[in-house]
Amino acid sequence: MMSENGYAVAQEFIRRHHMHEPAENQCSSVLIKHIKAPLHLVWSLVRRFDQPQKYKPFVSRCVVQGNLEIGSVREVDVKSGLPATTSTERLELLDDNEHILSVSIVGGDHRLKNYSSVVSLHPEIIEGRPGTMVIESFVVDVPEGNTRDETCYFIEALIKCNLKSLADISERLAVQDRTEPIDRID
Repeated sequence: MMSENGYAVAQEFIRRHHMHEPAENQCSSVLIKHIKAPLHLVWSLVRRFDQPQKYKPFVSRCVVQGNLEIGSVREVDVKSGLPATTSTERLELLDDNEHILSVSIVGGDHRLKNYSSVVSLHPEIIEGRPGTMVIESFVVDVPEGNTRDETCYFIEALIKCNLKSLADISERLAVQDRTEPIDRID
């Protein structure tokens, strides 16, 4: 449960970085995940536009065309079991100072049209240790034959799965970081 102050902080970040203006035929949502790992560690995974498979369990392969910069495009292969096989995605924003990543889907074999997402990371203290609040938001067209609720529910389920995986991997790495012997020889 988030404290009242924590809720106000999250609302401010959402207002600043996650304000989508969905059109009539679109849906949008914001998800928050608290991860018991320092921001730098979580960001090291999230910022890898070229390697989303490091924490996204539904991605089997990713190939980036050109240099890793705003406007770069990646071809993502999706693992079987989802209603897609490929996704073509463009890097819209990668801000290492503010810890913000924005990606839009520009093509592929799926029904997500005009999909755009923003992920922002924010330092916080969890149980007396450095932690990270991850906020992910999206906006997307509602596909023909689907309702707004069905579309949001499906995408939220995928994002929740990605965020859980991100938390599991980050927290495992954070524990390994803390258990390194101080007097080890480099």
